[in-house]
Amino acid sequence: MNAAPVLCCTGVSLVIDDTRILSDIDWTVRGDERWVVLGANGAGKTSLLRIVALYLHPSSGTVDVLGQRLGRTDVRTLRERIAFSSPALAAKLEPTMTATEVVMTARYAALAPWWHRYTDADRARAVRLLAEWRCEALASHPFPTLSAGERQRVLLARMLMNEPGVALLDEPTAGLDIGGREELVGDLSRWARDPDRPATILVTHHLEEIPPAFTHALVLKDGRTLASGPLAEIVNSETLSEAYGLSLIVDEREGRYTARSH
Repeated sequence: MNAAPVLCCTGVSLVIDDTRILSDIDWTVRGDERWVVLGANGAGKTSLLRIVALYLHPSSGTVDVLGQRLGRTDVRTLRERIAFSSPALAAKLEPTMTATEVVMTARYAALAPWWHRYTDADRARAVRLLAEWRCEALASHPFPTLSAGERQRVLLARMLMNEPGVALLDEPTAGLDIGGREELVGDLSRWARDPDRPATILVTHHLEEIPPAFTHALVLKDGRTLASGPLAEIVNSETLSEAYGLSLIVDEREGRYTARSH
């Protein structure tokens, strides 16, 4: 595994319309780590992920991704090495695209197939990735016609199109039923155990969606770091009670976490 840093945030703050969203975030992610980002609504999770994905600039602080500093590099080129999946990004994809085209356009971090030239090798790789995620039969289907679970697996295939250096997932289980959620958690757990997969950061609201084999956790509260470190040390009743402002009992069983009010 690669233990070199792939992400380093130093003193990252974000202010939008006089509202402070993030304050002094220090965070380092290494190539062999799988992180989950937790926190209440409004804690700053998605904003932090968008900064790391190079779609948002911090108001202050530095962000280094894959050895390049935000503000001193061509983000369009660097984004091609960052796998990013979010409900907002999925909603921007050209709706006429097939599943194959959705995966293939990640070659240039594009949202539509018209602005770049794609080769037969690009298309063949996209189909192979769909097969890897059990979606080969959907290759020619329009993306909007797929079920929520199928769309999410296609987006996971898309994330691997460029053999990225880091993978960012913003609430990938949103909109899934229990069956779809459990299938995706299983997929992500297998992903986490594969040493050939890139460093991974997952934003979620729910502890039961943390895949087994994830290694670290970052907990945000009011835009600040409340706790950060190895998952088993961070995801506990005391820390999460403070994060969510509610007395919680956090349990772990066979690598799966749950929380209930005290």
